[in-house]
This record gives sequence, C-alpha cells and structure tokens, in this order.
Amino acid sequence: MKRNILIATVAAAALVGGGTATAVAFGDSGTASSTPKASSTPRSSVNVPDDDVNEDAREAKAASVSATEAATSALKAAPGTVTGIDLDEDRPGLVWEVDVLGKDNKWHEVTLDAGNGKVLGQHVEHEGDDDHGVAHTRAELKGATVDATAAADRAAAAYGTVTSVDLDDDHRADAVWEVETVSKDGKEHKLNVDPRSGRVSAAPAVGDGQDD
Repeated sequence: MKRNILIATVAAAALVGGGTATAVAFGDSGTASSTPKASSTPRSSVNVPDDDVNEDAREAKAASVSATEAATSALKAAPGTVTGIDLDEDRPGLVWEVDVLGKDNKWHEVTLDAGNGKVLGQHVEHEGDDDHGVAHTRAELKGATVDATAAADRAAAAYGTVTSVDLDDDHRADAVWEVETVSKDGKEHKLNVDPRSGRVSAAPAVGDGQDD
C-alpha cells in the first residue's frame, strides 16, 4: 500500500512541476529499479557556429562531408538516381538532405550527418510520386552524361564548397543542374551545369529575363 502511494506521489509531482519523472518500481524487498529510457532520435554530430559570416558560408565551413560523399552514401541506402543535394540546418545539427528517384520509381529523401556521413533518416516522398512526375524527370535526364555528383565536382573544382545541387527546368527548354557554392573568401556562387556537356556557367541573375 505504501509503495503505491509513493508512486502516485512521484507522478503527481511531475505533473504539477511540468517536468518528467523516471518511473520507479519497488519489488517486495523494497529495492528500487529504474525503467530503461527510450533511445533518443538520431541527430547530427555537427553544430554550426554562430558568427558574423553568412549562413551558407558557416554551414559550408562546418561540414566535414562533401556533397559528393553525401550523395554516394545516400545511394547505398536508396539505390537510384540523385536529383537533389542540400546542406541544411533546419533540424538539430547540420545535415545533408539527398533526394533520390529510386529504382522502385518512388521518391526517397535521405538525411545524413554532415560530420560523418551516417544516415540519420530516410522516408518516401509521396508528393510528385505519380507516373507523370517520374517519367518527366527520367526524360529530363535522358542522354545525360553528368549526374548530380559530377555536377557538384565540376562546380567545386572552380568555385569552392558545394552547398546545394538541384535538377531544374524552369524557364528553359532543357534541364540543368543548378549548383550553389561558397568560395574560401565566403562569397556565394550560383552556377548552371549542363547535364549533357558538363559545361559550367554562371546562373542568370534575377531580372535577366528570368524569374527567381
């Protein structure tokens, strides 16, 4: 009877205090044993320092894993074709988010630790999962000799650390890889890489006859 009252008292205290309490059970001998805690959600090992440099430059400096390395790891988790790579700090810590058009004709998003490349999460995207969307993307990539990772490598060779790669066909006849980089001096560059020729060019600025 006494141990039941004690358990109820602990639970009530936790509710009043707005906190959490570890459940405690007492055996007949009166010995207390703690209930094992559930494992926490995986998170990145990289915390981006808060300084005066712009956000993309801070993220690029903090990431130990490159865009190419992240894409390679993502394909091991979800075999297929990479259509997007993005360095992101929207969740606790710094991560790479990689979009993959899988061999199963489904869209996969793989989240990886930007510090060690470990897969932190993976899920299937249902938006744009229809046959038309899949067929359209495959048609855009038909005849391509430069994939997302090669586009990242070409841009990085000349313009610094890659923070984003995306397949884009807005306002143009043929799709291009849109690549964003940060150079060592902290400057951001937006580039287009032709999937067929591999040619790297500066992306048109807003107002140059092209919407943002």
